[in-house]
Amino acid sequence: MSVIATIEALEAIYGQTGEASTVKVADRITPSYRVLIEKSPFAALATSGPEGLDCSPRGDLPGFVRIHDETTLMMPDRRGNNRVDSLRNIVRDPRVALLFLIPGSGSTLRVNGHARVSVDPDLLASFKMDGKAPRTVIVMTVHEIYFQCARAIVRSDLWNPDKRVDPRTLPTPGKILAEMSQNRVGGEAYDREWPERARQSLW
Repeated sequence: MSVIATIEALEAIYGQTGEASTVKVADRITPSYRVLIEKSPFAALATSGPEGLDCSPRGDLPGFVRIHDETTLMMPDRRGNNRVDSLRNIVRDPRVALLFLIPGSGSTLRVNGHARVSVDPDLLASFKMDGKAPRTVIVMTVHEIYFQCARAIVRSDLWNPDKRVDPRTLPTPGKILAEMSQNRVGGEAYDREWPERARQSLW
């Protein structure tokens, strides 16, 4: 296998970066980037820690990542699996990245920066949904923000309803859990009960 081992070898293959790829980069949330954040109901959160890297899905109502000011984003940590992989990483290594998706749009938005985990009572209360506050809020300082061109979305045909995968062709969470635990957890009961369990624990 031939492996690239130097930046020079990499640049020899890809050439110089075009102006359109660099001029879009900002160190603050511009008016246009504000719109993209406010319209997005989903983001992937990337973090780094001593054990390695982690990428966690985050979703809520559009605009769930709050713009506090032009260099600060705030994201509630809603109910989940209590692994707190992302939060463990942020506490030990504040470097983070966000990738926002907007249903129907080819553009994605990338944000790089540093974060901290807040338990300020007033801040938690300001993110209440259905009367329930998050246990923590991730407060991110933006260092770099830019949109990503639509090629990946176009190639994947991500938003085409005709390309949706039939869930019946996929292994269910219950099946995966049963396989991984030698049937100690999961199974058909897990799948059957999950919709109601999720409905009661979204927030």
